[in-house]
Amino acid sequence: MIFSKSESARYCTRFSDGTHEGLSDTTADKGGNHGGFRPHDLLEAALASCVNMTLRMYADHHGIPLAGVMTRVKLDRSVPDETVFRYEVEFEGDLTSAQKQMLILAANACPVRRTLSKRIRFESGIGESSTQTP
Repeated sequence: MIFSKSESARYCTRFSDGTHEGLSDTTADKGGNHGGFRPHDLLEAALASCVNMTLRMYADHHGIPLAGVMTRVKLDRSVPDETVFRYEVEFEGDLTSAQKQMLILAANACPVRRTLSKRIRFESGIGESSTQTP
């Protein structure tokens, strides 16, 4: 689970899983200080990181001499009612075209991609603040 807490800077938000943490903010034109990743950047980062890790794990498991991977993800929200995650990968290492094709297919099995491909539902609630008064 991730939790986020307001920082003193206008829209800056600290997020954490209890062990690791980061900062999110919005751009100056939207009133922020651009002091961290924009929330949509974090969506792109989740997919890029997962594809990258999935490819490296797949290569390790199948003995493919993958020296490294560069993954780029761009979120396209330009069409109403549609979200497109465009991604590309660059492989480092002496790979055959067959190995590259296997890796491309493996990228499609990335757990974050599979999650984002499902129907999504949101459930919300209101927690109690420690600053509330009776």
